[in-house]
Amino acid sequence: MAGLRLGPLLRYVDGSAATVWVESDRPATAEVRCADGSKGTVPTFQVAGHHYALIPVTGLTPGTETAYEVLLDGHRVWPLDDSPFPPSTIRTPDGPAEEVRVSFGSCRWAISPTGERDPMGPDALDTLAVRLAAQPEAERPDVLVLLGDQVYADMTSPATRQWLAARRDLREPPGAQVADYEEYTRLYDESWLDPEVRWLLSTVPSCMIFDDHDVIDDWNTSAAWVAEMRATPWWRERILSGLMSYWVYQHLGNLPPAEIESDPVYAAVRATPDGTDALRTFAAAADEDPATCRWSYRRDFGRVRLLMVDTRAARVLEESRRAMLDTAEEQWLREQALDAPGSYDHLLIGTSLPWLLPHLVHDAEGWNAALARGERGARWARFAEDLRRRSDLEHWPAFPASFAALTDLIAEAGSGPQAPASVCVLSGDVHHAYIAEPTWPGTDGADGPGADGPRPDARVLQLTCSPMHNSIHVAIKLGFRFGWSRAGRALGRRFARHGRTARTKVNWRRTGGPWFGNHLMTLTLRGRAGTLRLDRARAVRGKGGRLETVHESAISG
Repeated sequence: MAGLRLGPLLRYVDGSAATVWVESDRPATAEVRCADGSKGTVPTFQVAGHHYALIPVTGLTPGTETAYEVLLDGHRVWPLDDSPFPPSTIRTPDGPAEEVRVSFGSCRWAISPTGERDPMGPDALDTLAVRLAAQPEAERPDVLVLLGDQVYADMTSPATRQWLAARRDLREPPGAQVADYEEYTRLYDESWLDPEVRWLLSTVPSCMIFDDHDVIDDWNTSAAWVAEMRATPWWRERILSGLMSYWVYQHLGNLPPAEIESDPVYAAVRATPDGTDALRTFAAAADEDPATCRWSYRRDFGRVRLLMVDTRAARVLEESRRAMLDTAEEQWLREQALDAPGSYDHLLIGTSLPWLLPHLVHDAEGWNAALARGERGARWARFAEDLRRRSDLEHWPAFPASFAALTDLIAEAGSGPQAPASVCVLSGDVHHAYIAEPTWPGTDGADGPGADGPRPDARVLQLTCSPMHNSIHVAIKLGFRFGWSRAGRALGRRFARHGRTARTKVNWRRTGGPWFGNHLMTLTLRGRAGTLRLDRARAVRGKGGRLETVHESAISG
């Protein structure tokens, strides 16, 4: 009899349909049955000895909530017989939803339970799950937006290292990092079998995108980095396994049912009893030429548009034409942001890496990029490449042309009589939370480069929330605080002068934070109005943790 190995995860939901992802322990027919009579059935597909299904559920009634069960070969496997949690449910919007609640964050490092105090503090997703389970009628997110580092392939837990050591000699590269697809499955088991998180992901829809640690720290930081990694004997298996597992565990569920059914990779994987070779061929092509696939995607929630942007695999890394997004990806982002102006009230751009950083960090990354491409000669270029890797200088400002293009796009999308009320850039990665608000030259009485370009009528915000469960070294914490200071900004201008970097078309200031700890941000959007709330997971003696609101403000309206 087939059993449930992992899941269910509720992924896509609209007014009449949903998708539910599961992993079983053997081939089976996977089925979702809802209390209102709606259902969906699909056979599992196989990759590397594992069995999965993304079950389309149809016939849902708009504006309702219905409990559901998961069955494998007709046998109920969810909810678990001894579950202490409320039933998993699917909530459908009733037409264009009057209110949309989006919770987001990044960087969740799962630690196997040891019975000891967690040195990183309570997990923000765990504490959200505890709150919702205790109060089923309380407000809950309409969608969880997970902005990267869902798993850490290069920073494994003690329990996983012990498991790896039973498979192979950890004295051989890549040591205690994951090496292949089977080891990636261990990471997802460890992260998503956490009882609270497992229940949460079964009842709140989720959108996901990768960042570097889903593959390896500093993934695709430069052309020299890629060349060095490809020369190592273990890298090819690592990158192919990383992309294959990401497609199975995260990417597939991001897509609407119509896109899934027309997806050629999904068709190829399901066309044979074992889809491993088909998926491996796709992953190899995606690694060799990012233009062969698109990991970015769009989701609309009523009059809220979410664009999730791949800032890792779509990069152009030649120093003379470095770009965060290749030409096709950049064009796709423009088309989606500018499609049907006036049809959305809020534009959310999900990018794991922040667009607006502390001023010192911004200028340091632009300076580093200039030196690496040879502005000060070969010796400085070698120094810059080494510094880039050591200091993670690879955010949007490290790709100056892409930073400028994104800035222009945000200004254009937020301008004119049909402009949305807000344009919010949702990011993570940097292990602290903050709010930054830009102004374009001319909007605050200033003149300067770009003063003749579009100036947005929408409220524009950089909203950064990281981590959900991780830590930050005290020295880096102090560095970020200094980076936002006047002294840090003055030092940054010195870097800019040395690198001969151009002034940006936009100014910005920090209007909230920095906050340190395990956090979750929530946007609640009603018509053209909206509010922002930041919750921190705090330890409660003898009771685990709870979410405590540390900031709340209006973003528009």
